[in-house]
Amino acid sequence: MDTFIVTSKALERKVKISNSNGMHARPATKFAEIANKYSSEIHVKTKNKEVEGKSIIDLLTLGAENGTEIVICAKGIDAVEALDALEGLVKSKFEEEFMEIRKGIAVSPGVVIREAFMFESEGYRIPRHIIRKEEVESEIFRLEKAIEDSKKEIDDLEKKVSEDLGSEIGAIFGTHRMILQDARLKNEVIEKIRKVNFTPEFAVSLALRVYIRKFQDVTDTYLAERVSDIFDVERRLLRNLLGEKREELKNLAQEVVLVAHDLTPSQTASLDTEKVKGFATDVGGRTSHTAIVARALGIPAVVGLGTITTDVFGGDTVIVDGNHGVVIVRPDAETLATYQSKVKSMHVFEEKLATELKDQPSTMRDGRHIGIYGNIEFPKDINVNVKYGAEGIGLYRTEFLYLGSPRPPTEEEHLEAYTTVVRELKDKPVIIRTLDLGADKFTYGDDRKEGNPFLGCRSIRYCFENPAIFKIQLRAILRASALGNVKILFPLISSLQELRRAKQMVWETMEELDKEKIPFSRNINMGVMIEVPSAVMIADMLAKECDFFSIGTNDLIQYSLAVDRNNERVAYLYCPVHPAILRLLKIAIKAAEDNNIPVGICGEMGSEVEYAVPLIGLGLTEFSVSPATIIPEIKKIVRSVTYEKAKEVADTACQFDDPEKTINYLRNIAIEILPEAF
Repeated sequence: MDTFIVTSKALERKVKISNSNGMHARPATKFAEIANKYSSEIHVKTKNKEVEGKSIIDLLTLGAENGTEIVICAKGIDAVEALDALEGLVKSKFEEEFMEIRKGIAVSPGVVIREAFMFESEGYRIPRHIIRKEEVESEIFRLEKAIEDSKKEIDDLEKKVSEDLGSEIGAIFGTHRMILQDARLKNEVIEKIRKVNFTPEFAVSLALRVYIRKFQDVTDTYLAERVSDIFDVERRLLRNLLGEKREELKNLAQEVVLVAHDLTPSQTASLDTEKVKGFATDVGGRTSHTAIVARALGIPAVVGLGTITTDVFGGDTVIVDGNHGVVIVRPDAETLATYQSKVKSMHVFEEKLATELKDQPSTMRDGRHIGIYGNIEFPKDINVNVKYGAEGIGLYRTEFLYLGSPRPPTEEEHLEAYTTVVRELKDKPVIIRTLDLGADKFTYGDDRKEGNPFLGCRSIRYCFENPAIFKIQLRAILRASALGNVKILFPLISSLQELRRAKQMVWETMEELDKEKIPFSRNINMGVMIEVPSAVMIADMLAKECDFFSIGTNDLIQYSLAVDRNNERVAYLYCPVHPAILRLLKIAIKAAEDNNIPVGICGEMGSEVEYAVPLIGLGLTEFSVSPATIIPEIKKIVRSVTYEKAKEVADTACQFDDPEKTINYLRNIAIEILPEAF
């Protein structure tokens, strides 16, 4: 009788919402799931509203943000137990505020704090919307139709692949069909729609990600690799569910951090930096072209995180620390405050340094001038380089004209892209690199597969094999040279014969323009990218037949150390100050010096402030860097040392046999000059 008296009364508990995002979809779902386990009536109140505690939709309408005090009311035989469980859930921050710190590969400096946007390879966001109760059955019907459509696609694909490549290969897609036919999986998805009112898209993603995590935890390599099959099924189902309703990157409504399995260079190049403020990916390496484009865009990025796409949900607060290769998911209050302060101080430091040094010469303390230029990917990048004091453009990558286009660019399209930059810079130098297609970039009209494309038909080799495409670019570069200080840079030169052949094609193009009475600079400088070991070993020969060197350390390090720059498993072997790399740099720079031609560095090593002093000491005369925000930092270092001091640092660095000791030594030198950058 006493028990009945106690439990027939409504009991209450006051508790404050303390998770950073408040009672949004996921916390509301957890609350409703627990509430529905008890027979008691449960309500939740704020100052202005009272709702049914077992309804996700009702809970969402509370608008309970971080700091909101709610009152949980329960009436029934198990009211006490229900209140204990629900109060515990709220106090545990809905079990979602467990901060995760993930270490990856830092590929673009800076720190950004934003909500996560989950970007699938198809290019859309997985919705996290809740549906109304009356929509449940129609949404389940939509799910079942998507499953049937996906099965049909797989059947057709299996048939075609079996006919083209054999039944053994075609049978791979039988696995996908079995996943779709799995009754347990289908029931799990339907349960999430029926019981917690999730959209089919979010229910599919939620259910499949559980299996993805399980596969990723398996130690057997063969089984672990089957995770790609589940990713494939997920993408296919989502594509059929969403149809035309996909939310693409170009339609973003707010600033976000992009979280993806991977991004292609063309996807990265098309990012709207007004909305995408940073990104984090499962895979990737420091010198992949995706990473290079990220640095050119000036957005913080960390790659090679392994399973970041399964650890983050859309809407989670994410910190991307591109300086240290760290991504923090759902940061706690203390961590968030620390990073917010760090972002503010970094911004103030960058602006102060840029203001102080923009118009100051990049001259060493003993009067030696070191040129500091910018690397750009797109014509629009010129503005930020001018803002931060670039003396010109030391590397104008031209692949953006080709990526994402169904046809090669015309001569006029080339010319427009080049003249935009040349006119903006007036008499300052613009070094245009001839196209570097192939390898991990797109090639036109060539379906041939190469076992190792980085050792295949790429860059200058691709140009020689496709002279019509090459000539179009050369004509545009030469026409632009009539308007300013334009230079041509040939990539991936590995022999003297390649340099001579490239120059011959330039001369032939000059003759064509001459006949057409089209103006161009007859004295245009032509340079060589030093990025393969053979070029270093014949640098003395090359220097006699070109006007300048530009050292591409990304490929030089990759080829010299046998490190695939897109393979995160061997990323730790990529080391700019490996003794072999320092010796190669010394040889190339000495050859340029002996032949009285300028030698610059356009690779990523030149954009690392700790390497600036030893590079100057080795005899480097120019830096070409990205992002543009790094220019004032390099200039500060240049203006803080003498050439003799730089030579002393370079000599010491070359004596270490352990790269870790070299890095620590050089970092300490840089910290003494520029402590704010570390």
